[in-house]
Amino acid sequence: MRFPRHARIFKGQLDAAPFAGVFFLALIFITFSSHLVFTPGVRVDLPEADGLPGTGNPTVSVVVAPSGQLYFENQLLNEDELKSRLRTAVERARGRGAQLTLVILADKLTPSDVTFRLAELAREAGIRELLQATKPRTSGASLRP
Repeated sequence: MRFPRHARIFKGQLDAAPFAGVFFLALIFITFSSHLVFTPGVRVDLPEADGLPGTGNPTVSVVVAPSGQLYFENQLLNEDELKSRLRTAVERARGRGAQLTLVILADKLTPSDVTFRLAELAREAGIRELLQATKPRTSGASLRP
């Protein structure tokens, strides 16, 4: 039994509208996933350092803005709220048999008294290890006297 074939090789002109639609849709996706879209947040410029030790313990991070504002889990908190949230995190870590480490992401321009006050809060919450986050040194940078 033979089936009739109605398929023929297309020899006409392509319609540009579907291609333009797909192109502009792809352009929208690329634009919204790029750096052209404003990302809200606080700019923190970490100090540079090389060869510093890390930790094998579970960590929680607190971001300290240049103005002294404290951010924990992407939320702006005052010292009392931060202390209670850190205490809760310590209790969860101890429930799993681990020692919690606090990583401070402080801007270069953050006053040192804010960092020391944060260290006191962490100690009061039960955290015994604290690390200052840094970014890797760029290749052309040198230590200033």
